Amino acid sequence: MQIKRQFDVIVVGSGAAGGMAAHDLARAGVDVLMLEAGRSYDPQTETPMFQTPQEAPLRSFPTDDKPAGFYDATINGGWFVPGEPYVVADDSEPFQWWRPRMLGGRTNHWGRVSLRFGPYDFKARSRDGLGVDWPVTYEEIAPWYDAVEELIGVAGAAEGIENSPDSPDGILLPPPPLRAHEIVLSRAFSKLGMPVAAMHAAILTKPYKGRAECLYATQCTRGCSTNSNFQSTTVLIPDAQASGNLTVGCDAVVHQIDVDASGKATGVSFFDRTTGEHRSVRGKTVVLAAGAFSSTRILLNSKSPIHANGIGNSSGLLGKYILDSVEYTRSSYVPLLEKVPPQNDDGFFAPHIYVPWWLCQEQLNGELDFPRGYHIEPRGGRRMPTLWVGGYVPSANLIYGEGLRDVAARRYASKVFLTGEGEMIPNDDCYCELDPATVDRWGIPVLRFHWKWGEPERRQWMHMHETFNAVFGALGGNTGSLPSRMPTGGSSVHESGGARMGFDQTDSVVDRFGQCWDCKNVFVLDSAIFASLPDKNPTLTVLALAKRGAARILELSKQSSLEA
Repeated sequence: MQIKRQFDVIVVGSGAAGGMAAHDLARAGVDVLMLEAGRSYDPQTETPMFQTPQEAPLRSFPTDDKPAGFYDATINGGWFVPGEPYVVADDSEPFQWWRPRMLGGRTNHWGRVSLRFGPYDFKARSRDGLGVDWPVTYEEIAPWYDAVEELIGVAGAAEGIENSPDSPDGILLPPPPLRAHEIVLSRAFSKLGMPVAAMHAAILTKPYKGRAECLYATQCTRGCSTNSNFQSTTVLIPDAQASGNLTVGCDAVVHQIDVDASGKATGVSFFDRTTGEHRSVRGKTVVLAAGAFSSTRILLNSKSPIHANGIGNSSGLLGKYILDSVEYTRSSYVPLLEKVPPQNDDGFFAPHIYVPWWLCQEQLNGELDFPRGYHIEPRGGRRMPTLWVGGYVPSANLIYGEGLRDVAARRYASKVFLTGEGEMIPNDDCYCELDPATVDRWGIPVLRFHWKWGEPERRQWMHMHETFNAVFGALGGNTGSLPSRMPTGGSSVHESGGARMGFDQTDSVVDRFGQCWDCKNVFVLDSAIFASLPDKNPTLTVLALAKRGAARILELSKQSSLEA
């Protein structure tokens, strides 16, 4: 890897935050270096667009190196990365950490759900007294949401639902039509007094800025060779490279921010994944966008006489209040969907509808036994047939012959899934720190995680379960009992927190723009800076905050405020 020694800005990470920051800075004329810990990746040549699961090894059954299935876009990443361990504390509840390790990061394989955080989400403590308020309001972030949606292309519709902000007229692309299972589920939701809204998804439903509309070919988690969904590798990075101001260095495992005697950042040090060579590169400003926990780890490992406990840790809050969504999925057979005639209604990968949180006022009035809320994402349709007891096959003894074929034909497309995505309130028992005894293959101390769901999340999870039973029951489907334990922490891959933003140096790691209180030329622009994690999926907000942070860097650079 040939990289020159000096840049204006070094961006660590290439996903939503890193891609957006590098895009805006490079297009503004800034000399930017992007360092990615994983290998290069080109969705246009590497995406398997039309293959079906039966064509894959093991019929695409998950394996250690392909935990999300053979065709998932993840390269060399997953829950466990060889040579790059992490530790879960002995007294912790179950926890797992997903790392992509590829150019573009999670933007290559995410579900593309793109919901704005609402006004209540940024000021939740002011409503219920729990957690902390963000140091920003929805009104401050709304223009950045507008700009991101216009840039990447988001399908959806204005619905006028409380705390589920609409986009201004002319920004959203048209939503796709409902599919059979979504029509049926919508009736059940409406019967139970639950609103139904068009999903906002970063998938094109018509040609947009030189990109083709979605072909409804295969899952977005495979990547997209037609550039019809948003990913950093097809929308942000090529545009930034076209400016001539972006240098991309892959297989660069950054482990620390380098500082001078005054504690000011001078660049970063990294290991070349392919050769093992240790290198340093200089930059006037450093942007961390490696993913919430990876960025936090870099800060913790960046120790010096001035930053004895890591950069940004003068408050003692670095690594504290890590977050994940309360994600819970149930499935059911729905008799009404039996024998639905085949239709050309595949649609795009994300659900075409969702149920926004519908009990804001009841919650405010104290009518519920838990704070905050969740939204519901329904899935179903004509998926690849499988054999499952209680679904297509009512008895484990029915394993071959005409009886099996008759049941499979009748019940094909009659299975639906409901997934709740719920808000987690920051708590003192969820944090990460450097493990004193474990290092990775390069000798870098690794993270040790502590995790414990709070009582609000447990009660919310129980409410999800009861709600799903009510929906399935209204459709004559399967109801069931509550599982024995909560979902595993980290399993939704919505990692957030660890370097939260706040009002001053005593209550946070960075300010309202992601600028580190302790080191003014270091910015953190990924979800590490989230003060809380609302029920909306985080990627759109990561993009908006990164775009806003990049503008702040440009503003301060013009004032020479980062040179002091």
